[in-house]
Amino acid sequence: MVVRPVLRAVIMGPPGSGKGTISARIVKHFGMKHLSSGDLLRDNMQKKTEVGILAKSYIDQGRLIPDDIMTRLMLNELKGLDRYNWLLDGFPRTVAQAEALDKECEIDTVIDLDVPFETIKCRLTARWIHPASGRVYNLEFSPPKVQGIDDITGEPLVQRDDDKPETVTKRLQAYDAQTKPVLEYYRKKGLLKSFSGTETNKIWPHIYTFLQTKLPDVSQEDAATPT
Repeated sequence: MVVRPVLRAVIMGPPGSGKGTISARIVKHFGMKHLSSGDLLRDNMQKKTEVGILAKSYIDQGRLIPDDIMTRLMLNELKGLDRYNWLLDGFPRTVAQAEALDKECEIDTVIDLDVPFETIKCRLTARWIHPASGRVYNLEFSPPKVQGIDDITGEPLVQRDDDKPETVTKRLQAYDAQTKPVLEYYRKKGLLKSFSGTETNKIWPHIYTFLQTKLPDVSQEDAATPT
């Protein structure tokens, strides 16, 4: 029986940096368990768990969820994953969370998506939606046939508040202020691996090559022709 190495990884990157796409590819190729703090929060709020109710009370007031609540949520989830390779996404967000995580388990590597804020701003503010159907258009990649109009119904498109330029700028500034110290924390430990670029498809091969030094590509075991 082949004993495979166990990898504990964290992925970091601002909103719109391609973290979701990269995480999905990591899961597909390296069989890692993907733990997203956002998904876990939503799940706990839906199930009305103790942590979920607590977290919701902060969100409803427009306040940040305290470190101890986020830490409790994530560490609880990690308890049953001793023998698995996992990838944390959205946690740790602060140095206090990183220190609490360190006490419970040793992180092997931190993947940082270093995408210029201007690129992200263009990416996010180019998104427009047709509210009734949920159809999404992107002015750069998949624009509507007529600007501002839904292709099928001819109804006007709207921009979500989250995608408005001023909101995007605020979100990026908040991310920067909150997570710079965390990146620095991991950099000092020699765990930070930054991947810079403006396109997810060009950043991915570098991340793939890096992870191949740590884990086998499980997708190649399942199929004769990997994608």
